[in-house]
Amino acid sequence: MSESARNSVATVVLDTGIDKPLDYQIPDELAHQISLGSRVLVPIQKRFCPGIVINLHQNSAFAKIKPVEKVITSSPLISPDLFLLGRWISAYYCAPLSKVLPLFLPPGTKNEIQTKTQHFVKPLVSLEALREETAKLRGKCPKQAEVLDYFLKNPKGILAAELLQKIGPLQSSLKTLIKKKLLDCSEIEVDRSLILEHEYFPTKPKTLTPEQKETFAKITKSLDEEKFETHLIYGVTGSGKTEIYLQAIEYCLQKQKQAILLVPEIALTSQTIEKLKGRFESRIAIMHHRLSLGERFDSWHKIAKGEIPIVVGARSAIFSPLPNLGLIIIDEEHDSSYKQNEKQPCYHARDVAVMRGKLTKSTVVLASATPSLESYQNALSKKYVLSTLKTRTNQASLPTISIVNMQSEFEKNKGFTLFSNKLLQGIKKRLEIGEQSLLFLNRRGYYSVKQCSRCSHSIDCPHCDVSLTFHLSSNTLSCHLCDYTIPSPRICPSCGALDEFTHKGVGTEQVEKTLHAIFPGVRTLRLDRDTTKQKGSHEIFFKQFRSGKADVLIGTQMIAKGLHFPSVTLVGILQIDTALHIPDFRASEIAFSHITQVAGRAGRADLLGEVIIQTSLPENTTIKQGSTQDYEQFFTEEIATRKFFAYPPFTHMVKIVCSGSNAEKAEDYLKRLRTSLIQRVPASFHIHPIVPCGHAKVKDKHRFQFLIKAEKLGNLSAIIQDLLTSFPVKKDLHLLIDVDPSSTFF
Repeated sequence: MSESARNSVATVVLDTGIDKPLDYQIPDELAHQISLGSRVLVPIQKRFCPGIVINLHQNSAFAKIKPVEKVITSSPLISPDLFLLGRWISAYYCAPLSKVLPLFLPPGTKNEIQTKTQHFVKPLVSLEALREETAKLRGKCPKQAEVLDYFLKNPKGILAAELLQKIGPLQSSLKTLIKKKLLDCSEIEVDRSLILEHEYFPTKPKTLTPEQKETFAKITKSLDEEKFETHLIYGVTGSGKTEIYLQAIEYCLQKQKQAILLVPEIALTSQTIEKLKGRFESRIAIMHHRLSLGERFDSWHKIAKGEIPIVVGARSAIFSPLPNLGLIIIDEEHDSSYKQNEKQPCYHARDVAVMRGKLTKSTVVLASATPSLESYQNALSKKYVLSTLKTRTNQASLPTISIVNMQSEFEKNKGFTLFSNKLLQGIKKRLEIGEQSLLFLNRRGYYSVKQCSRCSHSIDCPHCDVSLTFHLSSNTLSCHLCDYTIPSPRICPSCGALDEFTHKGVGTEQVEKTLHAIFPGVRTLRLDRDTTKQKGSHEIFFKQFRSGKADVLIGTQMIAKGLHFPSVTLVGILQIDTALHIPDFRASEIAFSHITQVAGRAGRADLLGEVIIQTSLPENTTIKQGSTQDYEQFFTEEIATRKFFAYPPFTHMVKIVCSGSNAEKAEDYLKRLRTSLIQRVPASFHIHPIVPCGHAKVKDKHRFQFLIKAEKLGNLSAIIQDLLTSFPVKKDLHLLIDVDPSSTFF
């Protein structure tokens, strides 16, 4: 007897409306169709709502329960191991299952998605008959003959859209030939996978260095033993971590297992896919949010069927339904983009990957040139297996790094200057010898602030608590939090002064403009959110720069990690000080990481690299350690500070944020919740006061927060969920519970 036949009650998590699971009676006629993970339609109040079955049992605690209306999909959409992972995410990240389970469902579950089809045209008669007809049509219908000429050379057929691209706008002639039954046109299902669009060159495994061999041997040992183990690869930039990934994936596939490779930025995906495809051809699926719903739908179902053994993508790829997972790799594991912090569950893909590895007995590999302090501490305490790569491959040397005191440069120039003389001379030298430069500034736009010189009024966003950023290319002021945009005014809205504005702050757009003024013939590319809005724009920029179509690449943190440009020999790091001015316990870690990662783009091939750090804080410890690439020293000092102040990794933190259009209501709700929480949690928990968030107002929502700090979270999730039952969040408020937040300020 099947499980569904033995049980008459299904516990269902609804897609929308109610966070709490509900019990429903299983009608006899549906008993054989319903199992754990089935999608069902159930009544709720006076409507029907889809949901997913999370439990089956014989009895309900409620005397009267309504029956399941119908089964949407009888086959389970979530495998048992992913169900366990979902329950862990729900418990650890204080999120109801109704918000967790959609992470595992196929894209478009709530919207019906059809398979993609296109028209395929092929000859309907023999080649001999086709030649005869072509000869007949040559004189009286030359355009029809032109169409048939193509099929005489390509008798296997072609997609109609591609045919018309090749032969021109001959739709009418094509339709006539189809009516004459000389050609056949039928609909075929086509693959939407982006992997088909990527160019690649087949590659073979490279010979590993002794350090790489030792690291690879540790990983293959875990794969051989089919046991859960987490490895941390701490390797300097250019040390060949990617080659280890490729060979580990190949080894995993040989054992009939499957692999997930996570990358932190969409910008990295193009280069990663190129390398993977060169080694594994078409056995790869891409999963990230910039793909269309249809593209993700196709990939998800191929992955679930076991047709594709390798998944590469950003953080959401960790939920891919690989049925026989053996290896999970998280590249640049320190990167904050692995953390979801805008909606619940506020999961960290790295930590979810470790738990998924544990549940599936898979090998997990974390890698970075600047590991997160949490991961490196876990490695030192033997929770993770540590491997170190201290040298670059191919005898490439680490770049020479120098610090330029910009206060001295300001004195020499008798005012502000964007570029130091040393950096300008470095760029000039590369332009003369045909090498490339890279300039990093982690702020887009032209100016950060537009301020009236008469009354000091700055033009701020009416919906957020930030100044509007000036964009020269569009002559607009724009909010980088909510995208509110207005034409740049000439008249001060406060005092009415005309053309008396001053500007403060520097963005990537100004860097590019200034560079062109100094070097009129310089060819530049700018890579930031403003220039990469279109799908596929990252790939276009990277190909252009790699092929030598630009002398200088200017960008934000998009260019900081994982990219390989052999001709880049100079890196300029501008205004890194701003990262240190943020009142957040991770500020130094982020600044050190940016310096090290960006510096790692220089001299990655045979050419020697140079890095110039421009700063007004030349004696700052973090900047000096970044200039020497001394991660161990940075870790030693930073971890001591974390321990002294009881910050992660020595404690866990939870950030609870309440936002609403009425500031008083939002703060009052948080006060009541905090007061009740203090009465319920152990005395060892430290609950901070309520304060406005770093961005106190975003999109007309006032934001308040408080922090919880504890050595172990214990049953905090259950306590919070119980309190939310007593203090339900009103419709005009929004509550966000962020466990292990990446920032305690914003």
